[in-house]
Amino acid sequence: MGIYGGLQPEDWQRWGQFTTIKANAAERMARSLHSNQVIYCSPLVDPYQPAERERPSMPDILQAVLSRPPAAFVLQTRGPLILRDVPLLLQVAACTILRISFSITTDLEDVRRRYEPHCEPMEQRLRAIAELRNAGLEVYATLAPLLPCNPECLAALALEASGRDLIGDPLHVRGTKPRGATTRAAAMTIAKRYGETDWFAPEFQAEVVARIRTVAEVAGHHFAVGPGGFGRLAQKNPIAPLPSRL
Repeated sequence: MGIYGGLQPEDWQRWGQFTTIKANAAERMARSLHSNQVIYCSPLVDPYQPAERERPSMPDILQAVLSRPPAAFVLQTRGPLILRDVPLLLQVAACTILRISFSITTDLEDVRRRYEPHCEPMEQRLRAIAELRNAGLEVYATLAPLLPCNPECLAALALEASGRDLIGDPLHVRGTKPRGATTRAAAMTIAKRYGETDWFAPEFQAEVVARIRTVAEVAGHHFAVGPGGFGRLAQKNPIAPLPSRL
């Protein structure tokens, strides 16, 4: 649909330094939506980033979705501001498949402050997941990107808050992501400063993923990583359980 499209090279090069607001997003959605679409508001355009507090767009966008419901509507965010729109989200969930993917990156608050200084503390984000769940919304804890953490503790907190399968992704490096954008160089600079460069090593990342998957499976859930995990959110039909591993 292009509501959030049109990224330019400078958008990647200056990522996080500015926000481009699509003032006519709701109007364009109202014209373009149809019942066979899957709309995925990805983390590249977090719909509940801080700018949404000053220049609200999502209430009108949700109203547009209500006027012409798509097959599925997926919101991915790390902003507890989403709780403001619970009444509208419940209306959307009553007329289409609504999934909320909420990013939880670490269980260590000092790590969050280093890598995500402008994001809310993890305690607030976990509480938001629990509140969305208690409201009856389909919400997933998304462990992405996986920052330095205690994998077992992070998995346990995410499972407790969401009560659902986990989805996630390690920090993007060329060793595991041959195409597309990778984690910004600033994150590697921070990792070098604090002795956390292992979190960029594919072998180490695989071990962390395995540890989280073990915690999830013991609790009767799954941990799906990468496109296979995030792709489940964009299904037109209810999400089926993953097959058990042999």
